[in-house]
Amino acid sequence: MVRKIIIPLLAMALFVVFWEWLVWVNGWPNYKMASPSDLVPSFWQYKWLFLQYGWETLWRTVAGLLLAVVFGLGIGMVMGFSRVAREGLYPLLVGFNAIPKATVVPVIALMFVGAHDTNTILIAFLISFFPIAVSISIGLSTLEPEYRDILRSLGASRFTIFRKIALPKTLPEFFGALKVAVTLAFIGTNLMEIVEPHGKGLGHLFDSGKINADYPLMFAVLIALAVLGIALYYVVVFLERIFAGWAERSET
Repeated sequence: MVRKIIIPLLAMALFVVFWEWLVWVNGWPNYKMASPSDLVPSFWQYKWLFLQYGWETLWRTVAGLLLAVVFGLGIGMVMGFSRVAREGLYPLLVGFNAIPKATVVPVIALMFVGAHDTNTILIAFLISFFPIAVSISIGLSTLEPEYRDILRSLGASRFTIFRKIALPKTLPEFFGALKVAVTLAFIGTNLMEIVEPHGKGLGHLFDSGKINADYPLMFAVLIALAVLGIALYYVVVFLERIFAGWAERSET
């Protein structure tokens, strides 16, 4: 347990030291590449904005992610239990996921003009549900047919089969996909905050730094986003350890 805390912290510390050294050895000014030491004054100067905008970005991202989980589970279950649905829906999902989300953002913004929270949550949802749906679909479609046949012969319903056999089997795949969806949800949230400025979120703070040529502030926003992403990632890891800890292989 101690190793799992110390090693990530040590890796991040080494990254910060390398970043500082890289800027120093190349003599880059802060308008070309801000160093970690340049970011501390920005964090302190705009600390209340980081707290306010960080919270606004975080709750919208979590809301979009929760929608992605519900929708992804539903679509994944349909595709996993029905070959017809899988063959029909999978190309549509792949085609939609192939569309650059930066082009979807203006469309969503026009559809929900003025509904800033709604369109930000929606784009976070749209960009993050795909890996969840696919992982659940694959997990259910590869369920051994012998288990289904035995349970059906005993009078078990589809829901019982899902709850007793399919759900535990797909939990490792689900949490693996959720870790990917966390980062995608943050990307969607910030795309909307930057492309459709509405004075909220870290994306707006980044855009303000860009307009004012405040490069340390821009880099500080990127670090703040990374910290939020890491924090949410470890929340997923914690939940995975509770609900699917049995699937984790012990390492020496």
